[in-house]
Amino acid sequence: MQTMLEIKLSKNALKVLEARYLKRDAERRIIETPEELFHLVAGCIAQGEAMWVSPQQIDHWRREYLELMTSLDFLPNSPTLMNAGKPLGQLSACFVLPVEDSMEGIFEAVKQMALVQRTGGGTGFSFSRLRPKGDLVASTSGEASGPVSFMKIFDCATENIKQGGKRRGANMGVLRVDHPDIMEFITAKLDGVTLQNFNISVGATDTFMKALEQDSDYELIHPRTGKCVGRLRANAVFDTIVHAAWRTGDPGLLFLDTINRSNPTPRVGEIEATNPCGEIPLLPYESCNLGSINLSRMIHERQGHPSVDWQKLRATVRKAIRFLDDVIEAGRYPIPEIERMTKSNRKVGLGLMGFAELLIRLGVSYASPEAVTVAENIMRFIDEESLAISQELAAERGVFPNWKGSVYEDRGIQLRNATRTAIAPTGTISIIAGTSAGIEPLFALAYKRSHVLDGQTLYELNPLLLEYLARYGLDTNKIIPEILERGGLKDVDGIPGEIKRLFVTSLEIPFEQHLRIQAAFQRHVDNSVSKTINLPHDTAPSLVAEAYRQAWEMGLKGITIYRYGSKQTQVLELGVGEEALHYDHASRCDPEECKV
Repeated sequence: MQTMLEIKLSKNALKVLEARYLKRDAERRIIETPEELFHLVAGCIAQGEAMWVSPQQIDHWRREYLELMTSLDFLPNSPTLMNAGKPLGQLSACFVLPVEDSMEGIFEAVKQMALVQRTGGGTGFSFSRLRPKGDLVASTSGEASGPVSFMKIFDCATENIKQGGKRRGANMGVLRVDHPDIMEFITAKLDGVTLQNFNISVGATDTFMKALEQDSDYELIHPRTGKCVGRLRANAVFDTIVHAAWRTGDPGLLFLDTINRSNPTPRVGEIEATNPCGEIPLLPYESCNLGSINLSRMIHERQGHPSVDWQKLRATVRKAIRFLDDVIEAGRYPIPEIERMTKSNRKVGLGLMGFAELLIRLGVSYASPEAVTVAENIMRFIDEESLAISQELAAERGVFPNWKGSVYEDRGIQLRNATRTAIAPTGTISIIAGTSAGIEPLFALAYKRSHVLDGQTLYELNPLLLEYLARYGLDTNKIIPEILERGGLKDVDGIPGEIKRLFVTSLEIPFEQHLRIQAAFQRHVDNSVSKTINLPHDTAPSLVAEAYRQAWEMGLKGITIYRYGSKQTQVLELGVGEEALHYDHASRCDPEECKV
């Protein structure tokens, strides 16, 4: 069996493992190897089989899960890698917590957030139930301070919590577009200081989007009474959203009605929020664990022609879904309410990374119509296989407890998991896997990754590009310094058109193509898709507006844009300068332009 020691990890991959995943002693010295980490994770998750199989079969799955991870064909979300087999034992990445309209409810949510974030989980909240600023507080005869004021308390608490001792906390804050305080919410982050531990998204309704189309106004609804307390012009609100997003990257949009039309358990509750990166819409107190298949390893060549290895992909999907279902059993939960809700719906989110690398190896440009076709075919296949294995698991282990009354009972489909697929950003696990992140294009061919790993800066140059430059017999000593300076090939002389076509980068791709790729995946994803629509610095606000409108028309569940350079500090920066000339070339690009 292949072990971790036989796998070539880049220096950046090792830095990530050392900084975030490997166990340390009381003096902060690393006392665990990467191989030991993966053995520990595999053994822990295989114990999730204990209720249904023999000890010999548990050991079989331990070996299968070890091979799955050490081959880098699949990796689970960070909390599973950090906590499996260790005292915390919390294995899920994504949580949504309710915020009720009382002082007790608000601060209970702050406490629950702290308990989740200390274990490595990210938290999402809808603040839409909180009464608006200036509303009467009957118990004190005072005035309510409104949702944004309480969000600042959550933000301050997060600032002082380091997730699992490994990484900074992250939140998603959502406010419905028909909440009376919506304008304050939209502009809350314009000062560049407020709510720095939050991504924020406006919960847009179909009513609002239709009012926008008709250039009409819409009602503001008091969250306690359900009565109309005012009206706003949809275009005025939308323009404010667009200009705030153009300036800072926030807010994004969540299309709440679209999300709830695909809610698998509508009788359990309405979905009001997502995890911090938006790929998992969840009910209050739900959690979800994620994992991603490395598409760069799902390729085979026959007579020199690369193609998708569908047989390997099928086997990997089936093992990965079983792995994620076992995570639900093997994990510990921060509070009883989360454990009950999570085990009642058993949601998992299998996604992928390495899509950009897959396209390059197939000879397909990310900017082409063929890329959309590849996206659709890949995700349709993963969706079908994940559905099939969830049905098999239901036959072996039983349906998820809330199956009765779910949309699947209505369709006569017995499933183990209420959801099965999601596209996550895969920021750090894609570095470990040595591939491109999520479904994003290459952010750049050379860049520096700042403000990560306790202040370390990682310099990255795409090794696949080096392979292609060598294939064409080009002088890398001359070309690489120019790439290091510019980040891409667009203005570098002497590069064949075929290489420029394949190695197109995020900021060179029209926003319409970003949306088409996202929509192709979303059509076959039952959760949602985390994708950033990266825009050049000189993009006009009108293009942001058009992207937001098209996202709703295309049936997306949400949209995030980021205009390059619109934040004072950002995760990725184009070009690396002379500092990177002696950089280890064994890691790949990652477009994780997350706002947090």
